Amino acid sequence: MKLYSTNNSSTRVSFKEAVFNSMPQDKGLYMPVEILRLDDKFINNLDGYTLPEIAFHVAKNLLGNDIPEDDLKAIINDAINFYAPIVELEESVYVLELFHGPSLAFKDFGARFMSRVMSYFLEEGEKQLDVLVATSGDTGGAVALGFLGVPNTRVTILYPKGKVSNIQELQLTTNGQNIRAIEVDGTFDDCQALVKQAFTDAELNKKFRLTSANSINIARLIPQTFYYFNAYAQALKEGKSKIVFSVPSGNFGNLGAGLLAWKMGLPVAHFIAATNANDTVPEFLKTGIYQPKPSVATLSNAMDVGDPSNWVRIADLFKDDMDQFKALVTGYSYDDEQTLQAVEWVYDAYKYVVCPHTAIALQALKDWQQDHHTGATGIFLSTAHPCKFPDVFPDKIADQIVVPQQVKALESKTKHAAKLGKDFEGFKAYLLNNG
Repeated sequence: MKLYSTNNSSTRVSFKEAVFNSMPQDKGLYMPVEILRLDDKFINNLDGYTLPEIAFHVAKNLLGNDIPEDDLKAIINDAINFYAPIVELEESVYVLELFHGPSLAFKDFGARFMSRVMSYFLEEGEKQLDVLVATSGDTGGAVALGFLGVPNTRVTILYPKGKVSNIQELQLTTNGQNIRAIEVDGTFDDCQALVKQAFTDAELNKKFRLTSANSINIARLIPQTFYYFNAYAQALKEGKSKIVFSVPSGNFGNLGAGLLAWKMGLPVAHFIAATNANDTVPEFLKTGIYQPKPSVATLSNAMDVGDPSNWVRIADLFKDDMDQFKALVTGYSYDDEQTLQAVEWVYDAYKYVVCPHTAIALQALKDWQQDHHTGATGIFLSTAHPCKFPDVFPDKIADQIVVPQQVKALESKTKHAAKLGKDFEGFKAYLLNNG
């Protein structure tokens, strides 16, 4: 597999290089030089494969011979060792539950695959790998658990003060070992800017072997395609083949992975980009003007991103035909009041509890279906377990949430986090002084 930078199409790096460098020095993002279409026999018979088998075929199609087949199968079987079912709520409406991994969020797909790929490529005696990750909520917890105890690695998680839920914060700050957390007095965009600047700082790169665990890393994006293929496979078993995916969107890695799956031949009829008040992409789809803006805090905090990093990948995928993108994707955005209304009506209608991010995805799907009578089956992505957002729900709904044992265990642990402002010099000094 060869990759280029979105800022320089003549760049060529290996998959291993892209995984460890994370982001090119020209501040673009890595993209595959070649996106091969999967053969029709595989696509048409997806319902005959298990999730790990699907993951292997998809990864092999992208990676080529970069990882030998037996090693790739072992990585996938270890990383993707949980299920991701679609659950029918009504005729033509299914939820894809992506919260059955250890951190109870869809980020487990990317974080666990990436950590094992990095561990596979790390050779004995090499310089320690320093993984930097900015989180708006769920990424940090998934990365922490994905890398916890992995030899010769250290993870530094930056999260915005007061803008993650209590359970999310405990997942970030109670791990110890090779995981450390920094509480930044700012927004997720500030955290992300600090990480990006670190990658282009000569002094830091001379002292440390830096990489990222955010979705800017191509090893995070690839495994997120797996669950789109697997959801489609499950839909085929239900006799459904015309599928619309509604994707709760913040940094747009999730939708980017879906569009990558589509480029590889997954016959998705349409995608819905569902956002909260941070509506940069839905506004672009309406006006044709892409205008990043400062993020605002919402109840769906993991989507509080005003300048989504993965937009450059999506724009690159469709650089030859942006009209095709606009025909394939519809954007919707919702404020907190609409989000809470959606949480309540989902429970009243189906006795099913959704987190605020998931509620936005379902509301967008229902609105799209009302506007488009195509006969398509809608699958909306449930990206996090509702127990991670206890303060969002009224008592009648909160009482129905079954809290997993791993969350109960967190509540007895002590938080450990450094406190920093949003200035780069302070972050750089922290890294240099705690190296």
